[in-house]
Amino acid sequence: MPRADDTRRGLKSIISCEGFGLHGGAAVHLRFVPAAPGSGIVFRRTDLDATIPARHDFVADTRLCTVLADPRHPEARIGTVEHVMASLAGLGIDDVLIEVDGPEVPILDGSAAEFVFLLTCAGIAESEAPREVIEILRPVRIADGAAFAELRPAGPDAEGFALALDIDFPARAIGRQAFSLDLSPARFTEDLSRARTFTMKDEIDALHEAGLARGGSLANAVVVDGGRVLNPEGLRYPDEFVRHKLLDVVGDLALAGAPIIGRFVGARTGHRLNNLLLRALFADPANYRRFETTVPEFAAVA
Repeated sequence: MPRADDTRRGLKSIISCEGFGLHGGAAVHLRFVPAAPGSGIVFRRTDLDATIPARHDFVADTRLCTVLADPRHPEARIGTVEHVMASLAGLGIDDVLIEVDGPEVPILDGSAAEFVFLLTCAGIAESEAPREVIEILRPVRIADGAAFAELRPAGPDAEGFALALDIDFPARAIGRQAFSLDLSPARFTEDLSRARTFTMKDEIDALHEAGLARGGSLANAVVVDGGRVLNPEGLRYPDEFVRHKLLDVVGDLALAGAPIIGRFVGARTGHRLNNLLLRALFADPANYRRFETTVPEFAAVA
């Protein structure tokens, strides 16, 4: 959680992985590279030699995943960024270069757990640079029918980011679920990181016809058929579905560019509403304030 004495965090060493894109199905290599304090989170398409800041205003598509693109070079796109962004936000990492040699971040096991493992293995380094945070000053809400996403000011004694989400699906295996937590590295790792993406069995053919989910399988997604979960191993959490949707919220809102001090409340939200929420937040300077946290007299290196 952002605190008054927090400093910026980055990585101690380079670490990489290989996998497949969920929607395109192509093999992809990803590398986390330490970046100087103040650099922020930046993606680099190594095959195109193009860089894209991890910011809400660079989101170009929100169908089924969050896609970043440079409007000056629309061919430079990076899809399915929400899980890796959630991992960075959950662990409190501010500065890193993410190199990808294709149009998608690898889906790995469909959750954020393997990204958390990689980042932890690389080592998290605390710098002496102050961290910029975004404090929510008044409620901002985006709604679409029964779905909504809202940011609210934190309570008088709160210093971090609290989130609560409800979902409601007609599939009996999912139904209505709710989950909430105060974001911290421990809570994210334990309660959200292992929750996998999911889909309905009767939607898979339509996704394939649309050129999507070509890399999807029971190894990287939970598949639901009415009242049944088709994955032989079952669920990782009894309410894995809402936890994954909240993981997506954490990743999408990490595109604010700095940790948020406030509260998120949502129902049936998705990537589109999450992005519209950030755009609405930053559309009016009266909604928020940015400030730098206090640097402790002696900053330790983790």
